[in-house]
Amino acid sequence: MNSYTSALKHLIKNKISIKDEKISINNSLNRVSSSDIVSSVNYPSSDNTAFDGYAINSRETNSLNIKNPKKFKIIKTLAAGDNPYIKKIPKYSAIEVMTGAIVQKPFDTIIPLEKAELLVNKSKSKYLILKNKFKKNEFIRPAGSDFKKGDKIIKKGQFINSNHILALKTLGIEKIFVKRKIKVVFYPTGNEISNSKKIPNWKIRNSNTNYLDSFTKNLPITFIVKKILRDKDNQIFKKEISKNMKSKSDLIITSGAVSAGKFDFIPSIIKQFKLKSMFKGVNIRPGKPIMFAKFNNNMCFFGLPGNPISSAACFRFFVLPHIFKSLGAVSEKPVISKLRYKFQKKKNFTRFIKGKLIFTKKGEVEFEVNKGQESYKIGSFTKSNAWGVFKDGVSNFKKGTRIDCYSLSGINEFLLD
Repeated sequence: MNSYTSALKHLIKNKISIKDEKISINNSLNRVSSSDIVSSVNYPSSDNTAFDGYAINSRETNSLNIKNPKKFKIIKTLAAGDNPYIKKIPKYSAIEVMTGAIVQKPFDTIIPLEKAELLVNKSKSKYLILKNKFKKNEFIRPAGSDFKKGDKIIKKGQFINSNHILALKTLGIEKIFVKRKIKVVFYPTGNEISNSKKIPNWKIRNSNTNYLDSFTKNLPITFIVKKILRDKDNQIFKKEISKNMKSKSDLIITSGAVSAGKFDFIPSIIKQFKLKSMFKGVNIRPGKPIMFAKFNNNMCFFGLPGNPISSAACFRFFVLPHIFKSLGAVSEKPVISKLRYKFQKKKNFTRFIKGKLIFTKKGEVEFEVNKGQESYKIGSFTKSNAWGVFKDGVSNFKKGTRIDCYSLSGINEFLLD
C-alpha cells in the first residue's frame, strides 16, 4: 500500500493540463496567475506632495538665514487632481499644495503647513517667509517610488487576492492571464444518503456534497453536483464517466463505494476504462481507501471515502494538492508548530489530525490535538482551525515535537511560498 509521500509524488506526475485564459481583473479573485504580471507604468506617475503645505525651489533658499530672510510669493493653489501646469514662474515663488498634488520643476521640496510663516500685504498678496536653507525632496513622494515600470506585481502561480486587485487597478491593468477554472463533477454514493430534511434513523444526510460545494466556492473550481448514485447504479456511473469525457470535464470525484464491500462498485467501474495511472489505498487515517486514476485523456478521478471527516481530509490532502499542481500554483508551506501535548499513533500510518493552532504568550505557535479524532466524529472538526499532519515512521510524538500544520481552507497567503 502507498505511503502518503509516494501517493503525492504519483499525483504530481499525473497533473491535469489546464489552459490559460484572459479575464477582467474584476473576475480574478482567487484565480491563479498563469504568468508574471508587471507594471507598465511608474507609480506614482509624478512627484507629489505627502503633506498639505507649500512647494518651493530649494536652491533659492541656499543663502537664507535668520538675518537674511526672503519672501516667496504664493502664486497658485494646487489640490490633488489639479493640472500642475503654470505658464510663467517668477523667481522666489511658492505654490500652496494639498496632499497628493503634483509637484513639478522648479519646485522640489515641501514646507508643511504647520511650519509655514505667512505674510499678507495690503494688496492681499500672500507670501511665505523663509529664514533658513531647505533640503531638496523634503516631504515629496518621488515618481516610481512604489512601482517602477517593469516591476513585478504578481508572480506566476500566485493566487490573486483583493490586495493584488487594488494594485492592478491602480496601475491601469484591466485584464490578465490566469489558469482557467478546473471543472469538477461530483457524485455522492450510497442508498443511505438522503437530501431530505426529515430522515429516518437508517438514513444519512448528504453532508459531503454541501461541505465540498461550500469548500470550493473560494477556489478556482467549477463544482458541479450530480444525483446520488445508489448501490446498484454501477452502469449509470459508467455512462456518466463517458459523458464527462465527451464534455471535457477535468476531474470526477465520488464519495463512498470505494472500499471492499458488496456495493462498493466504484473501483471495478473505473478499471473498465483505459487508464494511464491508478492507485487505491494509502497508509493514512482517516481516508485509507482513497482511490486515484488518470484516464487516457486529460481527465482524472478521485474516489473519496464516504465518511464525512475521511472525505474532508482526503479532499484537503489529495485532491487540493493535485488541483493546485495542475494550476501551477505556488507551493503551499506548512506552519511548523510545537505539539502542545504528547500524541501516539501507529508507526506506518500518516495521520491527519483535527486541532487548534494556538499562539502562546511568548509568541510561539503550538498545535493542540482536539478530543474525538474518530473519523465519524464531526464535533471536533467544528472546534478546529487547522489540520496537523503526523508523518509515518514515528509512533510516539513527545510534547514540544515540531509538526506540520495546514489551514482548513486550503488558501492562506501565510502558507504560500
